[in-house]
Amino acid sequence: MRTPIINVMDRAARRAGRVLARDFSEVQHLQASRKGTQKFSRAALRKATEIIKYELTKARPSFNFLGEPIKPENLETKNEWIINPLDGTSNYAHGQPHFCISIAHIDDNDLKESIVYDPLGEEIFWAVKNTGAYLNDTRLRVSARSKPSESIIATFAQAGGKDENINDPKPIIEIVQNYGDIRISGSPSLDLAYLAAGRFDGCYYQGLLPENIVPGTLIVSEAGGLITDLSGKNNMSDSGEVIAANGELYEGLFNCIKSSNYSVSEDK
Repeated sequence: MRTPIINVMDRAARRAGRVLARDFSEVQHLQASRKGTQKFSRAALRKATEIIKYELTKARPSFNFLGEPIKPENLETKNEWIINPLDGTSNYAHGQPHFCISIAHIDDNDLKESIVYDPLGEEIFWAVKNTGAYLNDTRLRVSARSKPSESIIATFAQAGGKDENINDPKPIIEIVQNYGDIRISGSPSLDLAYLAAGRFDGCYYQGLLPENIVPGTLIVSEAGGLITDLSGKNNMSDSGEVIAANGELYEGLFNCIKSSNYSVSEDK
C-alpha cells in the first residue's frame, strides 16, 4: 500500500526524471562533439537535484537531507532524506540509457520507504517497510533460480573509492568462474531494483556511497531477497559493501566472495 511519503517521493522523482529524460536526448546527440557532454550532463544533474530537493522540502519542510547542514528549526527532527538524483552519471554522460533516480526516507535511523525510478522506461520501483516491494503497481518477488550456472550477477567497478580493495579483481574473477553471467551496468541502485524484480539474481559491490546503496536495500529485502555487507552484517551504508541475492543463491555467493581472499575488516 502506498503511503503519503511514497507519493511525495514519486512526484519528486517523476518531475526530475522528465528533465533528465529530455536532456538525455541532447546528450546522445553530443557524443560526436569535440566539446563533449560533461558540462551538459552536470547541468542536467544540477537541475534534477534542485527539483527533487524543492519537491521534498515543500512536502516535508522539517525533514533533513543526509550529508547536508541541518537547519536550526530542524534540529529535533528524526526524519531524513537520502537522495541520488542521477545514479549512473557516467552512463548518462556517454549516452547509455541505464540510469535512475533514487530516494529513501529514514525515520530515527530506521529505513521506512524508498523508490528507484527509471525515467526512460518510466518504471518506478518502490517499497514500504513490512509492506512489500512493487514495480509501479505490481508486487515484486526476487527470482527463484537456484543454479549458479543459470544466474546473472550484477557488480560495479570504478576508479578510486573509499575501500582499499575497490580495484581487487579477484572477487569478480571468482564470480565469472562460478556463475552463469555477470553484468557491470554502472547504476547500482537500478541493479538492486532489477534484483528485486527477478531480472538479476545477485549483486556484489564495494566502495559505494550510502545514496548508491540505501534505497535499493529496502526494495530487495521487501521483495524477499537477502542483503548484507561483506561481513554478513547489516552495515552496508557505512561499509560501502553489498552482497545481495535471492534466498537460493545468497549463501553460495557470499562464500564465493570470501573464498576470493577478500580482506574483510573485523570492525565493520
